[in-house]
Amino acid sequence: MSEIFRDLPERLKASFSEIDSDIVVDLRKTDTEYAALYRELTEVKQLYPFIDTVLEGEGAITLSAEEHTVLVQAVCLTRKLESMERRHIYFRGHTDAFAYLEEIKAF
Repeated sequence: MSEIFRDLPERLKASFSEIDSDIVVDLRKTDTEYAALYRELTEVKQLYPFIDTVLEGEGAITLSAEEHTVLVQAVCLTRKLESMERRHIYFRGHTDAFAYLEEIKAF
C-alpha cells in the first residue's frame, strides 16, 4: 500500500476545517431547506445584533422578554442547521470511505 493511503487520517485531520467549510457551502447551494434556514438565521442576527453579543461576548447582559424570545428562535435555528450539517458530514463520510475503498481496490 502506498504512503499516500497510510497518511490519510493525518491529512484529513489537517484539512478538516476546509472540508467542513466546503460541506456547509455545498449545503447552502444544494439543500433548499438548509439555505432557507441559513437565510432566516442571518436575517434574525442582522435585525438583532445583540444575539452575537450574548453568544460570543462576555460579561453580564440583561434581555427583555422580546429579546429572549428572539434569542431562543436564533438558538433553535442554529441547532437545526448544525443537525443538518452533522447529518451531511455523516453521509459524506460514508461516500468518501466507499470511494477510498474502491481506490485502494479493497473489494
